[in-house]
Amino acid sequence: MATCLIIRKWGNNLGVRLPATIANEARLHADQEVRLSVEHGRVIVEPIGTTADLTLEDRLTLFNPALHGGEAMATERVGAEVW
Repeated sequence: MATCLIIRKWGNNLGVRLPATIANEARLHADQEVRLSVEHGRVIVEPIGTTADLTLEDRLTLFNPALHGGEAMATERVGAEVW
């Protein structure tokens, strides 16, 4: 997905706001640490840490059904599951 944005002045720095669709596709969220680098004139934004560092509760908070084809997580027993 590509989109055009305008870089704005933010104090002594420059900033750009990520649209929700881009952030969701890149699996980025508010207050997440990222690493910025420049390669061949392109700005690279990489998340620091992985979902392996997250608790189950954190993972469930980040779950977005829109990214998984509209799947919903079961909240009650459907078959012989052990909860």
